[in-house]
Amino acid sequence: MSDSDTPTRGMKNTGSVNSFFAKYFLDGQLLGEGKEDVAADPYRRAKGVLAPAIFFHFIWWSYMIKHEHFALFEDKWYMTITMIFGSMIAGATSEGGASVAFPVMTLAFDITPVVARDFSFMIQSCGMTAAMFTIFYMGVRIEERSFSYCSFGGLFGMIIGLEEIAPRMTPPQKKIGFVSIWFAFAFSLFWLNRNIGRHVHLEIQNFPGKYYWRAITLLAAGFIGGIFSSVAGSGIDICSFATLTLLFRISEKVATPTSVCLMAINTLIGFGWRQFYMGGVAPESWEFLAVCVPVVVFGAPFGSVLGSYCHRLVLAAFVYATDTVQIIAAYVIVNNDGNLDTELLVTGVLCIVFGAIFFTGFSHVGMYLLDKIDVDLDGNPTEVDNKREEDTLTKTVAV
Repeated sequence: MSDSDTPTRGMKNTGSVNSFFAKYFLDGQLLGEGKEDVAADPYRRAKGVLAPAIFFHFIWWSYMIKHEHFALFEDKWYMTITMIFGSMIAGATSEGGASVAFPVMTLAFDITPVVARDFSFMIQSCGMTAAMFTIFYMGVRIEERSFSYCSFGGLFGMIIGLEEIAPRMTPPQKKIGFVSIWFAFAFSLFWLNRNIGRHVHLEIQNFPGKYYWRAITLLAAGFIGGIFSSVAGSGIDICSFATLTLLFRISEKVATPTSVCLMAINTLIGFGWRQFYMGGVAPESWEFLAVCVPVVVFGAPFGSVLGSYCHRLVLAAFVYATDTVQIIAAYVIVNNDGNLDTELLVTGVLCIVFGAIFFTGFSHVGMYLLDKIDVDLDGNPTEVDNKREEDTLTKTVAV
């Protein structure tokens, strides 16, 4: 090859990198129906991030100055650093802030699951609600039926879980069970997404379905997710995400912001119930909240902005990575603490196996629905290739 060919090859490589980055990280925002006028405001992203952040910071600074609690940073600074990344993950993906806070606190810093769970409720009540405001303000598309029905089911799941289920579980069971179930889901989603060009929807088809089964499924998903959230502070988000992506074949670009908004509502319920009906949250949780609020109210909304521009496969990849790291860390740390006995190990493995079977079955039912049932009134398939979905059904904003 001559020397004159080298610059051309370099330009091609650069172009390939730019093309890859543009495809997967500058995919454009997927706006809801009737929200196209939102795109006309060039400052909508900045307003969506700053408005809730300023609101929470005003309250935070007022409280911290009055009570002189700045010394808390000396002992609990590590959670401030943790939640910088945790809040961005919470806003950008279907993994709530508790998916980072709970395993880090219980596994890495040996904080009791009750404190970690209560802190997760409290910090998500700030960060996730701020992210929800950002999503709504920017007009990002969500699956509204899932948001409504799962929120209602999650109300009862959260209360029953807090009162009856969470108190009966040991700390090691909470740690291992949380990561094992969601690792099984991540594996199932990865297996499904091996077919990169698979068909996806932007909304649930033929809702509510014969005998209202689709509506009932969403209620059940919310109820089960609420129970998971009552144990670990997070769960309804990923449970909803699993139902939408595996069963109803909803694009991750729609399922992700939907799950963020769901977690915001469910965590407010959990915090309220713990504080006003169960004698109050763990006192140490308030201290962790004080050192984390100023970062999460920026991080979660900013994460929502970043996540809204990512390709659906990038959002899915975040789920794979987060759940894999969690399960490896959980088993290593619990084993080092001497709590990983045979019974707990078998329980964790069974959770993974049966979880994978359940989610795989979920996926196959979703494929049947896609191929046999989801058709329009004229008998034509309503599914849309994800490569063309934005151009076909809604307006995508790339700037």
